[in-house]
Amino acid sequence: MTTLELAKEIFRCADAVCFDVDSTVIREEGIDELAKFCGVGDAVREMTCNAMGGSVTFKTALTERLSIIKCSREQVNKLITDHPPQLTPGIKDLVERLHERNVKVFLISGGFRSIVEHVASQLGIPHDRVYANRLKFYFNGEYAGFDETQPTAESGGKGRVISMLKGKYGFEKVVMIGDGATDLEACPPASAFIGFGGNVVRPQVKERSLWYVTSFGELLKELEKI
Repeated sequence: MTTLELAKEIFRCADAVCFDVDSTVIREEGIDELAKFCGVGDAVREMTCNAMGGSVTFKTALTERLSIIKCSREQVNKLITDHPPQLTPGIKDLVERLHERNVKVFLISGGFRSIVEHVASQLGIPHDRVYANRLKFYFNGEYAGFDETQPTAESGGKGRVISMLKGKYGFEKVVMIGDGATDLEACPPASAFIGFGGNVVRPQVKERSLWYVTSFGELLKELEKI
C-alpha cells in the first residue's frame, strides 16, 4: 500500500476529522476580512501570507496583525452580520456525510471563535467541537488583546489540540484537513493530513502533502468507496 493509499484508507476509517477554517472550510481568511472591514486590509494581508507560509511564528504574526486592526466588539459582530463567512462549495455535504457515518467533526482554527462558531452553526457542528482564538474586549467594547493561553494562538497549537482530543475521546484515527503550514505540522499527532487547495494553493504545503485535493468533492467520492 502506498502512502497515498494509506492516507485514503485512514480517511475512510477515521474516528474524527478536523478541519482548518480560513481558506479551507470558508473561502476567505477571516482576519483579512476583519482587517478590510476595519480599513487596514492591505497592511494585514501581507502579514497573513507570511504567517501561512511559516516564515514567522504564528503568535508573532497574530499579535502584530491584531495590533494594527484593533477591532471593537461591535465591528466583529457587524462583520458577521454584514459579510458572513462564505462556505467553500461541497463542505456542507462532506460534513453531513461524515456525521451520517458517526465521524466526529471538529473545527480547529487560528482564527477567531466568534466567527468560527458562526461557521460551525451553519454546518451543524456543536460549539464544544470548536477550537479557536478568543478576542478580548474592555467593558466598553474596545479591543483588549487576545487570549494567549489558547493552544491555537501558537505554532504547533493545532497538533496540541489533536493530542488532547485523542486523549479525551480515545480516537485512534484522526485526520487533519487544511491549506496552511500550521495544518500540515499537526500530523503527527494526526494520523493523516490532507492538503486542501480549493481556495488558495500554498506551494510548500502542496509539495509536502501525501494527499492534496482541490475540492471537497474528491473527499466525498472517497467516502463512497466504502
